[in-house]
Amino acid sequence: MNTHHQLGVNTANTNKSVEKLFSSFRINCADCNASGVTGAAASTVDGINISLQTTADAAIQTINTAIETVSGERSKLGAYQNRLDHTINNLGTFLENLSAAESRIRDVDMAKEMMNQTKNNIHSQAAQAMLAQVNQQPQAILQLLREFLNGYKL
Repeated sequence: MNTHHQLGVNTANTNKSVEKLFSSFRINCADCNASGVTGAAASTVDGINISLQTTADAAIQTINTAIETVSGERSKLGAYQNRLDHTINNLGTFLENLSAAESRIRDVDMAKEMMNQTKNNIHSQAAQAMLAQVNQQPQAILQLLREFLNGYKL
């Protein structure tokens, strides 16, 4: 029972750690708008002019920067997810090992109690056998005396 309590405490600590991990998590994009484009490009996204090579190159650069930002944040999220998956797997392994250890302890206790019961049964049977022999000895002595006395009467 205590082991389950300790597991609950560890799980609660893990949950607190995860909360701390994600409480400070945010995409570093202070001036992002809904489209995710930042800076001066944010004001010109709706009216991008791609008729000139230079403005088309600038638009492509803005899009590439946005893609890089999103990719970077996705990789961070992937790393967080991997860490969480690893923690979940470790907790699962811990729980499995804990259950196996508890089972071994219970099995040992059961085997010990069965051994004690068998020992007590053997002692009880031996005591009964000795008592039966002790009760038969006076009868055997009386029988010998009767035979001895009957032998002199003849």
